[in-house]
Amino acid sequence: MVRLPFVRKRPLHKAPSDALDALLVDAKKGNKEARETLLRSYQPFVDRVVAQVCGRAISHTEDEFQIAFVAMNDAIDRYEDERGSFIGFAETVMRRRLIDHFRANERQKERPFSAFDVEDEEGNLQNTIDVDASMAIFEAGELVKARAEEIARYKEELSLYGVSFDSLVILSPKHQDARASAIAVAQILVKDPLLTQMFVKSHALPMKLLQSKVTVSRKTLERQRHYIVAVTVLLLGDYELLQGFVREGDQL
Repeated sequence: MVRLPFVRKRPLHKAPSDALDALLVDAKKGNKEARETLLRSYQPFVDRVVAQVCGRAISHTEDEFQIAFVAMNDAIDRYEDERGSFIGFAETVMRRRLIDHFRANERQKERPFSAFDVEDEEGNLQNTIDVDASMAIFEAGELVKARAEEIARYKEELSLYGVSFDSLVILSPKHQDARASAIAVAQILVKDPLLTQMFVKSHALPMKLLQSKVTVSRKTLERQRHYIVAVTVLLLGDYELLQGFVREGDQL
């Protein structure tokens, strides 16, 4: 495998993150000098990832390093800001490329993995299967982290209303129609500015006024209180991922 000409034996000191972000933007726009500077700055990071995957230190003349370095270069072209951390995405691309390299060697496939390489406008090779798969894995991981962060915030906010996940398990309606009724009550509360204001201020259901707006009895409201509170907090808060469960009619 041909060595990339801009790899140096003594990499530059790591630049500040804002400087690297600026280089990333310029590199994606076609600035070759910015790309080379960026790749030199991230070379120690590439070394670390390759060593972790291979289980040993890898010299810059070995195929594994060259594969990872090309993967880093491809990651620069495919990265988008809204996808999260560039470091996380680049590491996923490198790991995936190396793993596929090992698998290809083991299986001695009749059709080489490089058959899926395509050349971009600048003459750089990109493997569509590898990068797309890496993107999917990276996005799935980011989604899991985002949902976990929402759940943590949701749990903390529920505690302000005297509701916990444990109490929800015990006190939530067991039948689908009962859950649907409780969700409908929460939706009525959320759509009423006065009810919403009272709910947020007191951290409790405004039972008297709420009862006058719904068709269920006060006894039912009391019995379903934890569940109604949980749904109301969910609908009022910034919980885009978790709100999908209510929109789809699933149980919390």
